[in-house]
Amino acid sequence: MSAQQSRSATAFAPATVSNVACGFDVLGFAVAALGDQVTATVTDRPGISIRILDGAESSIPLEPRSNTAGVAAATLLEGAGDRVRGRGLELAIRKGIPPGSGLGSSAASAVAAVVAGNAALGLGIDAPRLLAFALEGERIASGGVLHGDNVAPCLFGGLVVVRSLDPLDVVPIPVPKGLCCALVRPHIEIRTSESRALLGSTIPLSTAVVQWANVAGLVAGLFRGDWDLISRSLGDVVAEPVRGPQVPAFREMKQAALDGGALGSSLSGSGPTVFALCRGAETAERVASAMQRALLAHAGIAGDCYVSAVGGEGARLVETPAPPTPLSRGADRCAS
Repeated sequence: MSAQQSRSATAFAPATVSNVACGFDVLGFAVAALGDQVTATVTDRPGISIRILDGAESSIPLEPRSNTAGVAAATLLEGAGDRVRGRGLELAIRKGIPPGSGLGSSAASAVAAVVAGNAALGLGIDAPRLLAFALEGERIASGGVLHGDNVAPCLFGGLVVVRSLDPLDVVPIPVPKGLCCALVRPHIEIRTSESRALLGSTIPLSTAVVQWANVAGLVAGLFRGDWDLISRSLGDVVAEPVRGPQVPAFREMKQAALDGGALGSSLSGSGPTVFALCRGAETAERVASAMQRALLAHAGIAGDCYVSAVGGEGARLVETPAPPTPLSRGADRCAS
């Protein structure tokens, strides 16, 4: 295939908030506008090559076996088998989500890579199989642990429960009108694999029961549009007590969110980003500013803030590659 005949496709994949307080490894939602872009170009060289665009962080590996997008795309090629014999993909990655931010950076790159690669190669592979390929990319960012609470909402959009990965069972959850999310990302990085290592492998039964009750309450509250139940259920007694102390001024940011009228607040994924669910855009804007001020006042660290509707659109093809929306205040608003 000559350069003139090469086929390309570009996909955008959104940032995500995973866990959503009580739903460790099973709950997640897409964030509007903020995300990664990957342009996949078919080559006549088998395998994967990677370029990082727009001067993104030098910490992003170019070796395909160490890059989540590269692993996901390689798994796509393997799954396509003879249909892609003798061909490969060049991936040009534009990072809109900072690595180690707790916003699903590795998942977004993996998802965008398989969506773009699938289109560029004309494979027509369905979303559930693409999810499986993207999960293999996400696995390397989590120290070998397979979890779908970033990848699934990134691909499908909305707010979802990942009930099972084998067999795949992803359940969409309705989002009450006006449910918004305030996000503050401190200017530090926390690696998911290192954060997971802090958690250990067992928890007391009494702790598990509290967590199960909160998950059940949160899902019921979302289905019923019961704001008080949603608020009462946004508690994490499993990951937050261990991971929270790793984030400067986490307690102060969380308290600022609650004082500002948030329904609840916790870590986004493994952090350091802190999220707060709010009823209405006006409250979310106020809460985002309050958390940002608390971070600076108590930790002396700057942080970006962002307000979004909960459960935005999932990954999709885009016609014209463009720099992704940066994490900044007021980039998106919620319908009240």
